[in-house]
Amino acid sequence: MRKLFPFLRPYRIPIVIALFLTLVELTVELLHPYFMSRIIDDGIMQGDMSQVIYWGAIMIGFSLIAFAAGITNSFFAAHTSQGVGFTLRSSLFRKIQSFSFANFNKYPTSSLITRMTNDVTQLQNTLFMSLRIMLRAPLLVIGSVVMAFIVNPALALIFVVAVPLLITFLLVIMKRAGKLFKEVQKRVDRVNGVVQENLVGMRLIKAFTRRKHENKKFTRASGELRDRTTKALRTVEITMPIILLIMNLSIMAVLWFGSFQVNTQGASVGEVVAIVNYATRMSGAMTVFSMIIMIFSRAKASSQRVGEVLEEEIDLRDEKGADNDRTIHDGKIAFDRVQFHYPGTDTPVLKDLSFQVNPGEKVAIMGATGSGKSSLFQLIPRLYDVTAGTVFIDGRDIRGMTMERLRKQIGFVPQEAMLFTGSIRNNILWGKEDASMEEIVEAAKSAQIHDTIAGLPNGYETELGQKGVNLSGGQKQRLSIARALIRKPKILLLDDSTSALDMKTEARLLKAISGYNCTTMLITQKVSTTMSADKVLLIEDGQITAEGTHDELLTHSTLYQQIFASQLGEGGPKHA
Repeated sequence: MRKLFPFLRPYRIPIVIALFLTLVELTVELLHPYFMSRIIDDGIMQGDMSQVIYWGAIMIGFSLIAFAAGITNSFFAAHTSQGVGFTLRSSLFRKIQSFSFANFNKYPTSSLITRMTNDVTQLQNTLFMSLRIMLRAPLLVIGSVVMAFIVNPALALIFVVAVPLLITFLLVIMKRAGKLFKEVQKRVDRVNGVVQENLVGMRLIKAFTRRKHENKKFTRASGELRDRTTKALRTVEITMPIILLIMNLSIMAVLWFGSFQVNTQGASVGEVVAIVNYATRMSGAMTVFSMIIMIFSRAKASSQRVGEVLEEEIDLRDEKGADNDRTIHDGKIAFDRVQFHYPGTDTPVLKDLSFQVNPGEKVAIMGATGSGKSSLFQLIPRLYDVTAGTVFIDGRDIRGMTMERLRKQIGFVPQEAMLFTGSIRNNILWGKEDASMEEIVEAAKSAQIHDTIAGLPNGYETELGQKGVNLSGGQKQRLSIARALIRKPKILLLDDSTSALDMKTEARLLKAISGYNCTTMLITQKVSTTMSADKVLLIEDGQITAEGTHDELLTHSTLYQQIFASQLGEGGPKHA
C-alpha cells in the first residue's frame, strides 16, 4: 500500500479535512454514551427533568454537528478517491505506453486490462471507505476503551483482555486473506483473457464450430475464480461470528460484574449503561472489521499488482546523449555483424547478419517461416535492440538518435494490419496527425485504396469497427500502407503487407511507392514481387544465404530456383 503514497500527496488537504471530519463524527459517537449516563444518573435517578432536557439538548446538538460532518466527509472522500483513481490509471497507461516489446511479453494483455480497471477500482474504493468508514472502526474501538476507563476503570479492565485478543486474531486473518485475494485477482486475469480471446476470435470459433469447447474453457476458468473467491470469502467471514462471540461475552461480563458494583455502591446505573453502550459500539465496530479485512486484503493484492507495472524496468531506452534533431537524409541501411535473440531466451534469431541497402533501393526479403525476417525489420526502428553488432542508417548507429525521432522518419507496416475504431480518415492520420485532406487522398491513391473508400457511403468518414472488422484483408493492408505513406518516410518497411493483394493491385502499389523518395524494404513470399525489386535477400535460420537481383538469384541460387518453379513453374516468365 505504500506504493500509493505518492499518488495521495496532491490530495493532502482534502484527506486532512476528511480525517478531521471523521474525528468529529467519532467524538460525537463516543460522547453519546457519556451524555446518556448523565441523563440516567443526574436526571432520571434523581427525578430532575431539567437535567434530562439539558443533556438531551446537548445530544441533539452534537448529533446535528455529526450529521453535517458526515455529509461533508463523504464529499471530500469521494473527491480524493476519484482523483487518485484517475491519476493512478493515467500513470499506469503512460507506463504501459512506454513498455518495450520485451516488457509486454511479461504481462498478458488481459492482466494489464485487469490491473488498470479492476485493481485500480479496488484501490479507489478502499481509499473512499478508509476516509469515510474504515478509520472509524479502529478509532471507535480505541476511543471506547479510553472512555470506558474514564467512566469506570474497574469495569473497563474487561476490554483490556478482549480487545488485544481480537486484534491479534484479525491480523492473522488479514495476512491469510491477502494471499488468497491475490490468487483471486490472478483468476480474474484468466477469465478476462478467455473472454478477450473468445470475442476477438468469434468468427473463427463459429467457422470451426468450437462453441462447445470455448464454453467449457470459460466455465473452467470461471469455476476456478468462483472457487478461489469462495475460499477467500469463507476465511474472511469466519471473523464475524468469533468477534460477536467474544464481544457478547464481554458485555455479559460487564453486566455481571456491573450488577455487583451497583449493589456495593462501586458503580452507578448510568456508568454500567455507558460501559455496556461502549461495548455495544465496539461490537458493531468489530463486525465492520470483517468487511475491512476483505477490502484491505483485496487492496493489498491489487496494490502489489499495480506496483509491479509501475515499477517495471523499461529495458529499451534512449542512449545517453541521443540526438533528437538528427534527420535521415538518404535512407541508407547497413547491418554490421548483427546478432539478436529475444529477451529471456538464449536461442539466436539472427546470426552474424551483414548487408547494405543503398538509398532509394527497393529490397525484397524472402525466407521460410521463423527464419528471422520480421525480427530483422523490428531492429531498424529499434522495437528491439541488437544483442551484438550495429545497425546503421546513413552511416551512423541508430542508437545515436532518440527512438521517437527515428520512428517518426520510418514508415512501418506490420505483418498484421492493425486498424483502430474510428473513421478511415483518422486511421490514416495516425501516420501524420496534421496532414491535410489532400495528403490523405494522395496517400490513399498511392496505396490503391482511394477508389474503394470513395465508393463507401460516407467516404473517408466511414466508421471502422474494432480492428477494421468491416473491411477485407486486402483493404486493411492497403489502408495500413496509406497510413505509412502519408508521413513521406525516408525508409519504408513492409512486413508481408501485400500478401492479400492480387498481382495487378500489388504491381500498381509498388509502382506508386517507387515515386516516393524513400528506401523500401519488403518481406514477401511472392516471386512476382521480388522480380520488381532492385535486390533480393534470401534468409535461412537467421543468416543471409543468397543476395542479388532476381536474375542473379535465378541463375546462381538453387533455393530461389525452387521457389520460382513452385510459384510460376518452369515455363513461367523469367523477367519482370
